[in-house]
Amino acid sequence: MSILKEFRDFAVKGNVVDLAVGVIIGAAFGKIVSSLVEDIVMPLVGVLIGGFDFKTLFIQVGAAKITYGKFIQNGVDFVIIAWVIFLAVKAINHFRRKEEAAAPPRQEKLLEEIRDLLKAKR
Repeated sequence: MSILKEFRDFAVKGNVVDLAVGVIIGAAFGKIVSSLVEDIVMPLVGVLIGGFDFKTLFIQVGAAKITYGKFIQNGVDFVIIAWVIFLAVKAINHFRRKEEAAAPPRQEKLLEEIRDLLKAKR
């Protein structure tokens, strides 16, 4: 019974739930970015480069069809997702630094309380 309690405590911890929500939102965001790249960005790039469709780019090696156009699209997907995640983490870190700077560390607060108590006794 102890292992079930440990598992329940682990599964309902805030970090695990936050991670699950992040994965679900990340998957949905990935689909949006994939659609953006596949349906908007790559057709525009294709027109600018000479009017070809990246989906049709492939090399035939024997019976194997190597679709390097899809690989290029996935690379663009990755770069966009990585850039957005970088910007999000940068923004989060910026706000965390502001919060940390605003609140004094716990030790300093305790020392100030001790100082105030000693002053009051005098």
